[in-house]
Amino acid sequence: MSSILTNNSAMVALQTLKGINNNLAKTQDEISTGKTIGSAKDNAALWAISKVMESDVQGFKAISESLSLGESSVAVARNASESVTDLLTDIKSKIVASQEENVDRTKIQTDIGQIRDQIGSIVTAAQFNGLNLLNGGEDINILSSLDRASDGTVTASSISVSTVDLSTTAASVDTSGTYAAGTGGNAVQTTGTAATASITVGTPTAGVAYALTIDATDGATTGGDFADAVAFDTTGSASAEITYVAADGDTAEDVAAGLEAAFNQYVADNSLDTAAFDVSRTGAALSFTQAGGDADNTVDVTLDTITSANNVAAGALNGLASIDVTTDAGATAALDAIEGLIQTSIDAAAEFGSAQGRIEIQADFISQISDSLKSGIGALVDADMEEASARLQALQVQQQLGVQALSIANQAPQQLLSLFR
Repeated sequence: MSSILTNNSAMVALQTLKGINNNLAKTQDEISTGKTIGSAKDNAALWAISKVMESDVQGFKAISESLSLGESSVAVARNASESVTDLLTDIKSKIVASQEENVDRTKIQTDIGQIRDQIGSIVTAAQFNGLNLLNGGEDINILSSLDRASDGTVTASSISVSTVDLSTTAASVDTSGTYAAGTGGNAVQTTGTAATASITVGTPTAGVAYALTIDATDGATTGGDFADAVAFDTTGSASAEITYVAADGDTAEDVAAGLEAAFNQYVADNSLDTAAFDVSRTGAALSFTQAGGDADNTVDVTLDTITSANNVAAGALNGLASIDVTTDAGATAALDAIEGLIQTSIDAAAEFGSAQGRIEIQADFISQISDSLKSGIGALVDADMEEASARLQALQVQQQLGVQALSIANQAPQQLLSLFR
């Protein structure tokens, strides 16, 4: 049946042409944007995945910048540490030269002083963007990765870099700070035989001065008088002699070792006899021994603290200040001291070198994973340009044929006029 009101052929041709035009528009959009999935309406699931991955790529870009900044900061510290090591080696050569008696030790001491000052300048200047890893400040954490779990939870990972205090600053204790008497190791008494008491250092607090109070009563111990060997008396009014100021990152073992060294230095400075009273250390535990003496002789030992914002922890190279090669005894002592200082700077340079190497490895990994994510995003949403080109050509031909088919279908009703002639 033919009808002048309903042209089924034209409707079919029109719908076909509309479909061709829609596909042609989509193909042209793919070619112009380069994406098969340009919005959520194209494929909501793949579009959502690609957007999450794109956000991760931007996050890794920021991480890469963070790693670059951190690597530069660590590189400055490493180079400075290596320079300090070289200068300490120069000091060692001069100390070795001072062992000879027929050299001008005064001039050698002057040279050592100049090198010591240069070391201080290097440590002070070893900063990048205001961050100095050689001044014994707080450890730094460098953002290194974003870890996404299967449930979508994201956590940040960091590379921790420990600071090292290579300054020549001497320790300083504010004796007017808040004093707290400690316990442990009290009443080391003898009855003619050796007696020992121990104190174990707890977790230290940075900036707090830890002090050994040694108070002898009833006269002298055998071999030396410790009645005056008092770092702090029970009221905390005496001067700080046997002390150690905890620095950031110090452990209980570090504090115990510092107190042991301070005790030995106090003994040497006051010509006291360790055969009468001595200290030894095992880890964080300090053991005090009184060897022999009167039955009623007593030595009280406590580990006290002074808390003050004005306390200053000693730099790792503070021993440079005490090096004096102008005497035979000083030259001999300096030779022992310089070895420890050199090892300290070597350890610092090695630690910074290891950290820098790890940061470089992580930076390479972040670059590779970013490239992998970009490739994954491309595989999800990028258009296949070869396929799009071929499809465009086919659709253009289909469009032309569709227009012709619609034109033919629109002419069909006119053929009905011949029936009424």
